[in-house]
Amino acid sequence: MPENMSHHEALIYVMVMMSAVDTAMTDRELERIGRLTSFLPVFGGFDQDHLVHAARECAALLDGPEGLDIALEVVREALPSRLYDTAYAVAVEVAAADHAIRNEEIRLLQLLRDRLDLDKLTCAAIERSAIARFRK
Repeated sequence: MPENMSHHEALIYVMVMMSAVDTAMTDRELERIGRLTSFLPVFGGFDQDHLVHAARECAALLDGPEGLDIALEVVREALPSRLYDTAYAVAVEVAAADHAIRNEEIRLLQLLRDRLDLDKLTCAAIERSAIARFRK
C-alpha cells in the first residue's frame, strides 16, 4: 500500500478500479483514464509518466486479499473530502466510456458512494450529467 499517496494517485486508483471491476479493462476505458488525467484541472501538476506506475500499483493491490476493500479505504484516506465528488465523477466517466454500464460497475459506484459518504442526490446529478454527455 503506497504511503503518502497524492490525490492524483487516489483518483487514478478510482479510475483503475472502475475499469477493472468487470475483469475487462477496455481500450476505451484506458484511453479515457489517460485523457482525464491530461486535461482535468484536478490533475494539474501531475506527471503523466507516473500514470502507468500508479495504475500498476492499484492493480497489484486489487489482486491481493480483500483488495477492493483496501483500495477503497486507501482512496478515502488519501483524498481530501472536497474531492470525494470528483472521485465519483471520474469513476462515472470511466464506467460510461464503453457506453454500457455493467452490474459490477453499478455495485462499485454504490461502494464508492458509501465509502466516501456521498449523498444520493449529488451522485444522481453526476450520473445524469454523464448520460447527457454520452447520449448519441
